[in-house]
Amino acid sequence: MTTGRATLRRDNLSRVLRHLRDHGTCSRADVVEATGLHRATVSSLMTELMSLGLVREEGTSTAGAIGRPRRDVALDGSHVGALGLEINVDYVAAHGCDLGGRVLFSARSGFDAAGAGFSGCLSELVRMARLASAEMGPLAGVVVAVPGLVSEGAVTFAPNLGWRDVRLADLLRAELGVTVGVGNDANLAALAEYTSGVAAGTSDMVYLTGEAGGGIIVDGRLLRGADGFSGETGHLPVDPGGARCGCGRTGCWETKVGLAALDPAGATAMGPEARVNQIASAAAAGDTRTLDALAEVGRWLGLGGSILVNLFNPRAIVVGGYFAQLASRLIPPAQAELERRAVAGGRCTIVASELGFEAASRGAAGMVVDQILDDPLILIPAG
Repeated sequence: MTTGRATLRRDNLSRVLRHLRDHGTCSRADVVEATGLHRATVSSLMTELMSLGLVREEGTSTAGAIGRPRRDVALDGSHVGALGLEINVDYVAAHGCDLGGRVLFSARSGFDAAGAGFSGCLSELVRMARLASAEMGPLAGVVVAVPGLVSEGAVTFAPNLGWRDVRLADLLRAELGVTVGVGNDANLAALAEYTSGVAAGTSDMVYLTGEAGGGIIVDGRLLRGADGFSGETGHLPVDPGGARCGCGRTGCWETKVGLAALDPAGATAMGPEARVNQIASAAAAGDTRTLDALAEVGRWLGLGGSILVNLFNPRAIVVGGYFAQLASRLIPPAQAELERRAVAGGRCTIVASELGFEAASRGAAGMVVDQILDDPLILIPAG
């Protein structure tokens, strides 16, 4: 098959699969009508997709009171395991699903990534992937979310983890024996929010992690930049006279709004969730110092948000991580500051994510699914 014909075949397989994913069970005739492909072409594509286990027949149906019975088909892929992993400063998380999005595995455990070093982190990711595979079955692919700069499967710089120039995808592929991709955590979380979050379908939006890392959706597409490094919003310089950031620079936005800024004394063995729960309890009890600290972080959140609004004109800023957990205290001062500083601040609303700490790993699993939907033939073993 020539390259052109092979590309056309792949694209047609993808069109059929995506139609079934978006519209559910339907007849072959429906697929013909929706895709504009010839009936014989659709029949051939269905045969190939069934051989891959991605489509199944669902019996017959009749259109109207009379008419010839039609064979219904549906997306299958229940045997296709897509795994998303996330490694962050305080934890490792996993989200596994099948091709239809059915959740097969979900887990998160506390983990001192910076203290473990890269080799320790690699071992923990392998452990989590094998734990998921034991429950899900064979994995069709893995994508790892990392809080740092990522390019072509390599982590160029992840200051909060202490990583620089590590070939994470290659190393994990050698351990797991499956296709592995790597993406920025905020970008992957933004994709999850765009497809299934509180602002799902909002074509222009920004997602912020609890350390102010950002994923930016413009006109329904993730903004990646020339080298794939866009979205490093946590390193916006907002206070030249401020504290030193983990990236080595001074006054970055994350030094003003990260959990360490809210709870400087909390950098202990206590995990982030326990620290946030402690802060929430103190606020609920009316502790003045805690309430003042939350208001101050909220104002800095709004100040940085106003820069993003002036640059990208999003309709929503979705805040995740600990921002979401303390949303009732942080969002009001943040929204007020954003509207005061941004030219079009009143047109953008700050909202709390409902995906919790699994946003990035969910987005990572979704990327595996998208890769398969784009090219189902990647499921055919090499050789």
